[in-house]
Amino acid sequence: MIRILDWQDAKSLVARKTARLDQAERVVAPILADVRKRGDAALLDYARKFDGFARSSVRVQVAGSLAPDLQSAIETAARNIRQNAQRQLPRESMTEYPGGRRIGEIVRPMDSAGAYIPAGRFPLVSTLLMTVIPAQVAGVENICVACPDPVPEIMGAAGWLGLKNLFQMGGAQAIAALAFGTETVPKVDCIVGPGNIYVAAAKKLIAGEIAIDFIAGPTEIVIIAAEGDPRWIAADMLAQAEHDIDASSILLTTSRALAEAVAAEIECQLTALPASEIARKSIDNNGAIVIADSLGRAADLSNALAPEHLSLHDPSLLGSIRHAGGVFLGPWSPEAAGDYASGPNHVLPTSGAARRSGGLSAADFVKVISVQELSPEGLANLRPAITTLARAEGLEAHARSVEVRFA
Repeated sequence: MIRILDWQDAKSLVARKTARLDQAERVVAPILADVRKRGDAALLDYARKFDGFARSSVRVQVAGSLAPDLQSAIETAARNIRQNAQRQLPRESMTEYPGGRRIGEIVRPMDSAGAYIPAGRFPLVSTLLMTVIPAQVAGVENICVACPDPVPEIMGAAGWLGLKNLFQMGGAQAIAALAFGTETVPKVDCIVGPGNIYVAAAKKLIAGEIAIDFIAGPTEIVIIAAEGDPRWIAADMLAQAEHDIDASSILLTTSRALAEAVAAEIECQLTALPASEIARKSIDNNGAIVIADSLGRAADLSNALAPEHLSLHDPSLLGSIRHAGGVFLGPWSPEAAGDYASGPNHVLPTSGAARRSGGLSAADFVKVISVQELSPEGLANLRPAITTLARAEGLEAHARSVEVRFA
């Protein structure tokens, strides 16, 4: 049964496991170097070795259809994801300031982007939507998708999205191919999307050369509830637990009665869950119910955890939240809604990374470029400050580049 802790005993949760990348980096570093050097030849060698790949090219001809119910679901989700992505884009602006300065920004999309779509136990059609649609909204012209097993659902969704570059490749070799380019795979400017520890390690190692979203670890949820339906809360915790044995599901509550009811309900629902073996290990190893002495204490614990997903059954607590990948307000906003169809992106920071970054957005696929224009009066007004600072730094040519205009 899931453990029930008093908040004083919850320090072990805050000091939770982070992704252990050191060993994975040692494994993937030679793969990255090999793909960089040998291109397609190395990519195919690793695909055959790790994925049983049997074809002569990793490029997949995008074709296929969708079952009507799946297409309808994709259309609903895509509409909401696109609407939210459009809201996220930064806006261009130019402002005239007194004294001859005209300052602003222009917004330009990246030329290319790569999306990694995992294909382990589940075909993550939703991740294809969540990674590709924001890039399309941003105006990225060349979008490449890497998937180690593009099942018919992935193929159909890729065709529905109008994608041209779909590649059957996975693991570190896929990240290398997207980062460096090969004879078949175009080089991209950024790589987004979740993956296993080897994908995460590969993204970490190439992050100095191209942009990445973040280095993902096991998925996680924190729920704060003083009251509520134990069935709903247990179901939300198990929805996270079925992902992976390393997934984390934590309830923070002020009610011991609710804690005990949720614990019992988890046991009840586990008996009928298809992924019960995985969920059981996740709950036993990483799950917990913490009894706090106040909702303020619960919010403090949540901020220390900086969870990927945070469910607040009491929306008034939102003002106390500083760190979370995504927040779900009220009992009618289950995390699964965000996973699929409500609109906000489900590619979110894990393992405490929400302390410094938010989730994937359309803004991640554009550059905000500063623009400035000075009139003769504007430069004259700034001349004393520019030349004084330049000479204080020993950069005489900088000062003279201004003064020459007034000679």
